[in-house]
Amino acid sequence: MWDGGAFFPAGGGREEGQPWTATTWSLNSLREWGVDAEVLRARRTVELLAEGCRWEYRGLPYWGGEVDCCINSWTLANGVWLGVDVGGIAEWFARHQLEDGGWNCEWVEGATRSSFHSTLNALKGLLAFERGRGSEVRKAGEEYLIRRHLYKRLSTGEAVGEWVAEFRSPFRWGYSVLNAADYFRQAGRKDPRMAEAIGMIRAQRQADGTWLQAGRHPGRVWFEIDVEAGEPSKWLTFYAMRVLEWWDNG
Repeated sequence: MWDGGAFFPAGGGREEGQPWTATTWSLNSLREWGVDAEVLRARRTVELLAEGCRWEYRGLPYWGGEVDCCINSWTLANGVWLGVDVGGIAEWFARHQLEDGGWNCEWVEGATRSSFHSTLNALKGLLAFERGRGSEVRKAGEEYLIRRHLYKRLSTGEAVGEWVAEFRSPFRWGYSVLNAADYFRQAGRKDPRMAEAIGMIRAQRQADGTWLQAGRHPGRVWFEIDVEAGEPSKWLTFYAMRVLEWWDNG
């Protein structure tokens, strides 16, 4: 394991923000940075995690996932990357999709309405698993976000929160229209109802062609990989530019 835990570092303890150093977050980073999965397979990472890593929730086996939508989405994507049979987690998403088409990590507490955050993270995991195939489960989840123009409340048409236009790198678990638009770029699904959200991304472009960091997600890290709040971010600029290129020319 990394830092002694599956999702949280060993020892617990109170600290500011979510620690980003445990196993799941470390695997997420390595995968997102493009590390060759063979580097970890050669070190028997898959087998070692299967043998010795358990979720903090009820001690469930690592590669079987647990009950949190976002945690399961990352385990699904990391499993695909490392060549693990994680088909059971993909089936879990089909069984736990809510009536409105999305997902909510608080379903275990009785939530029946989907969350922007949970739905986007679930879609990312399913996209990695399906490898270009388009299941009805994923299409319904996409439609949940598209019907809301990627940022609006369906009931009032107002923005669901200020965070939809706050671009943070790394994305971590957080939702923003940039994070969502980059997902749809990867999924190859363009819809006119996204136009306002694309305009929100375009509007944040600075005179020098960059996008600014809204702020880091608080919490312990192995090392910082992006700038502080208010500074030009190369990562955000990269994501924004490829989204706009896709939207304008794809």
